Amino acid sequence: MQKSFTAVVKQSGPWWIGWIEEVPGVNCQEASREELLTSLKVTLAEAIALNRQEAIEAAGSGYEALQIAV
Repeated sequence: MQKSFTAVVKQSGPWWIGWIEEVPGVNCQEASREELLTSLKVTLAEAIALNRQEAIEAAGSGYEALQIAV
């Protein structure tokens, strides 16, 4: 299942900077817009994987994983 997130991007001087609106801490800076979008995708994927692993470790054994929609 592919999920969509909102990238907020802008050019600031010679740099492109951006954030993922829905996930605090996912932000990047690159020399081009294309590089920025790639970096945001990679960083977002890494953040989601890390958050998932931390949640599973915190839950310990006997947890239940459920899909929810908002």
